[in-house]
Amino acid sequence: MKENKSKYAVMGILSMGPMSGYDIKKRFEKSLSYFWSESYGQIYPILKNLAKQGLATRSIKKQTGKPDRHIYALTDKGRKALQEWMIQPVGRLIGRHEILLKLFFGHQVSLEDNIRQVEHFRELQSQKLKEIKATEEMLKAYYKDNPNLRYWLMTVRYGQYVNRAFLRWSKETLTELRRMEQEAE
Repeated sequence: MKENKSKYAVMGILSMGPMSGYDIKKRFEKSLSYFWSESYGQIYPILKNLAKQGLATRSIKKQTGKPDRHIYALTDKGRKALQEWMIQPVGRLIGRHEILLKLFFGHQVSLEDNIRQVEHFRELQSQKLKEIKATEEMLKAYYKDNPNLRYWLMTVRYGQYVNRAFLRWSKETLTELRRMEQEAE
């Protein structure tokens, strides 16, 4: 059975320090969203299981006029489990790419519709590339002395390479779709 890697993503975030489920979700959105995401519906059950397994602790911080905050912290056992997972070989990368699914069944709609889809995809990737560049600049400016910076920049560069590849693919695909359109005339 395939192991759920989401627990390791949450444990990795907790390795940065104690935080609530809300804090973890925000950290995903700010740091990992270009290559990994988790919803609240995934995070909270993972946190409960981590605490149950002794991989994290949970403490309650009382707040005035607000619900209590449940703060989780990685235990030594949790840190060891995270480190053991981190040295295991990476599995095969299988993703879900809606654009490819739509193109695979592209004969169901017009060439014009397919062209619009790829053009939209290209624009999204172009925008994402700009966001990644801004993230890179922000990291360099605010975290220049952080020992994690070089690792973080490695993930940023991966995002840049992937998005550039998507843009090249979009250009080639649009060329082919337009050729198909001309042939159909």
